[in-house]
Order: sequence, then structure tokens, then C-alpha cells
Amino acid sequence: MKSVLASWQFWALLSAAFAALTAIFAKVGIEQINSDFATFVRTVVIVFVLGGILIGTGQWQPLNSVSARTYVFLALSGLATGASWLCYFRTLKLGDAARVAPVDKLSVVLVAVFGVLFLGERQSAANWTGVALIAAGAVLVALKA
Repeated sequence: MKSVLASWQFWALLSAAFAALTAIFAKVGIEQINSDFATFVRTVVIVFVLGGILIGTGQWQPLNSVSARTYVFLALSGLATGASWLCYFRTLKLGDAARVAPVDKLSVVLVAVFGVLFLGERQSAANWTGVALIAAGAVLVALKA
């Protein structure tokens, strides 16, 4: 039996738990400040914490050990992340965290579609049913009843 720490499911659930805390902490944290400045503060914290982790665990890599192609796609990912965070914090400023976060998770639906279109991934009928249920759930949670 493989270690729990080597399981993608463990790390995915941990990611979901931290994402949930992100929404709650951010909603409280942006009450008195501009959402874009809040995103900046959050980003600075991430840079310092992750830099410390890389140095502390000996995972820092020489910058010239990374290919140009990798840098291009990581830069594009960084730009998309920044845009996502700016939109997310602005949305949290305007809406309820319990409704904003599920709509944000429509990214799961988009990742499934983009994975098929751009990465050649395949999904079974059961997978697509799950994707459809996620989409339907996000819409239902977002509705103001």
C-alpha cells in the first residue's frame, strides 16, 4: 500500500481545504482594504513562504537549469493566476464567500474541457457526468433564493 503522502487524492483534498480557508480568510481580510492591494499582500506572503520552503528543503534549482519553454508556460500560468486572484478577491469583496467560491470552482469544469481540447486528455461518460454535476452544483449554489 502506498503512503498517503504519495497519493494525489490526499494532496487534492488538502488543496481543497486550504482553498476553502483562503476564501474565508480573504473575505475577512478584504473588509477594510482594496481587493487589488489585498491580492498584492497575499502574493508577497506566498513568495516569502515558498522561497523559505525551497531553501529550507534544498529544493532551490539553478535558474539556468530550467528551459525557456518551461519559463514561458510558467510565466503564462503566473499571469493567469494573477488575473484569477484579482478577479477572485474583487468578487469576494462584492459577494458572499459561500456563493463566490463554488462559482470560482467552475474552473474544474473548464479544466476538464481544456484538458480534452488542448492536452488530448480523455474523459469517460462517468467523468463527464461528474463535470456536469459540478457545473450544476455551482450554478445552484450561486442562485439567490
